[in-house]
Amino acid sequence: MHPKPHAIFATVTASTLLLGGVATATAHAAPTQAQSLYAPSALVLSLARGEDPATASVERAVTLTCAPRPGGTHPTAATACKELAAVQGKFADLTAGPSNRTCTRQWDPVVVTAQGVWEGKRVAFHTTYGNACEMAGSVNGTSVFAF
Repeated sequence: MHPKPHAIFATVTASTLLLGGVATATAHAAPTQAQSLYAPSALVLSLARGEDPATASVERAVTLTCAPRPGGTHPTAATACKELAAVQGKFADLTAGPSNRTCTRQWDPVVVTAQGVWEGKRVAFHTTYGNACEMAGSVNGTSVFAF
């Protein structure tokens, strides 16, 4: 059974009258997000016991944000950001220096990791040291992994 044409017309007319006689359509645009002038730099740094970063037990971890301004839970974020900027975000350059420290040859591995984004590019860094003494000697003078 088809509806009568005048019943459909009455429904359309009533709807138009409820809208003030003007048929309107509204489109809701998604709010625009402010564009940053800086490429993001946000990292999670960790220190863990073990050889493999995937299975090591994390003892400490901090967040480090460098752009647009230093922040996060890192105790010396501004200094760590300056050090990373000096080596263009190459963590290996921070940890590659020779150690002046005398350490035992005890095998108790420690792994440091950095994951996140540096100047808009993904970062996944890790390096393993034979023990905490070796690690402290290697990163001595830098604040990036001093937390």
